[in-house]
Amino acid sequence: MKSIILAGGSGSRLWPLSRDEYPKQLLSFDENESLLQKTFKRLCAFSKPSEIVTITNVKHYSNIKLQLNGIDKSNIVIGEPIGRNTAPAIASTLEYFKQTGVQDDIVLIVPSDHLIKNIAAFSKTVEQGKILAEQGYIVTFGIKPDYPETGYGYIKTEKAITTGYKVEKFVEKPNLDTAKEYLESGNYYWNSGIFMGKISVFLSELEKYAPEIYKNISELKFNDSLNMEYIVYEKMPSISIDYAVMEKSDKIALVELQSDWNDLGSWQSIYNIKDKDKDGNVLTGKVVIDNVKNSFIYSQKEIVAVSGLEDIILVETEDAIMACKIDESQNVKKLYEKLKLIESDTTKLHKTVFRPWGYFTSMNSGPGYLTKTICVMPKQKLSVQSHKHRSEHWVVLEGRALVKKDGKEYNIDAGGSIDIPLGSIHSLQNPYDDELKIIEVQKGDYLSEDDIIRYEDCYGRV
Repeated sequence: MKSIILAGGSGSRLWPLSRDEYPKQLLSFDENESLLQKTFKRLCAFSKPSEIVTITNVKHYSNIKLQLNGIDKSNIVIGEPIGRNTAPAIASTLEYFKQTGVQDDIVLIVPSDHLIKNIAAFSKTVEQGKILAEQGYIVTFGIKPDYPETGYGYIKTEKAITTGYKVEKFVEKPNLDTAKEYLESGNYYWNSGIFMGKISVFLSELEKYAPEIYKNISELKFNDSLNMEYIVYEKMPSISIDYAVMEKSDKIALVELQSDWNDLGSWQSIYNIKDKDKDGNVLTGKVVIDNVKNSFIYSQKEIVAVSGLEDIILVETEDAIMACKIDESQNVKKLYEKLKLIESDTTKLHKTVFRPWGYFTSMNSGPGYLTKTICVMPKQKLSVQSHKHRSEHWVVLEGRALVKKDGKEYNIDAGGSIDIPLGSIHSLQNPYDDELKIIEVQKGDYLSEDDIIRYEDCYGRV
């Protein structure tokens, strides 16, 4: 069996912890592994690591690759040059399998941000789905609702077939009264967004119901780093796989998911999976409370003190604070969209970003400049890289830097500095026993983490 992980989402409902350039699938909400890493390990029960393909936006490519390389370096990551929703993402990955000579195999398609703990029960469900997939069905996995949820789409089933049900229709997120009717009827399921079927069947249904997507994927070429061409991908319509195929095809079957399942799409869903104190609170970080009940309070850096409140979400990060009623946490997306309209940097990236070599903290920025502090841990080094849009100036604060620039080496002690011109091939390294701290001043017309061309990297991000 082949597997596809969909890892292109932004996780806007989990702002301010989830950011545009470091979304929720890269975060850890349970133990030490990220949602992406948990998903990859779960799929290793069905596919070899080299047969699991993750598709994501190119701006997340390096972080996705880095996390998965920590599990197995034979994983495959494909980069989308622009977001186009799930139908083009799935279609492009199926085309990749086709171009590598695989077409009749069954493929399991999963989002990267689900939490499933009962792997044995999940595996049993997948095996039931496989029976239907071998019969030519596209299988969707439904969750039997136990309360009238208004934040999920639903699937209505009809007659029973083999190990599942024939699907009658997909329906949008309902209002509360409609959700109660669905719950009482007994033949509606939550749409998990997990699919399975033969690659050839998926492609055939795409050709029939989404011909524009099918035409475009036939023109795709995958370069050495498996990033797709912008000129082809931008022509794709932005549409979900539900709208493009699932709602139209007569080959859709549903298998009831027998394992636990959490779509960690809101702060309320995070609250629901966490252990709570005697008053129903989930407290993380430096939190002081008095007379607080049934609340989720998260502090990343500063002390957060709360008194006399109930049923709230409060999340503090280095550069943002978000508060809302716990049952209105879906509306955090509206806050995120308003912040994007005013071009707030808080939607893009955290002030402190951790990397395998250390971390950097953004201090100040303005038109054409950005200032950071960078800490490189002992015996670590950054990739050999260059930039198309910016020059850099480095000042060593602590420790000693080994800088490689355009074929020459420079040893720089505390107080020393060096210029990195636009287009220069360079690397910052710390082969010594003490931490290295520098100030980096970037100048240019575009100052973003995706303006990096890597040539060599010991962490496998090339």
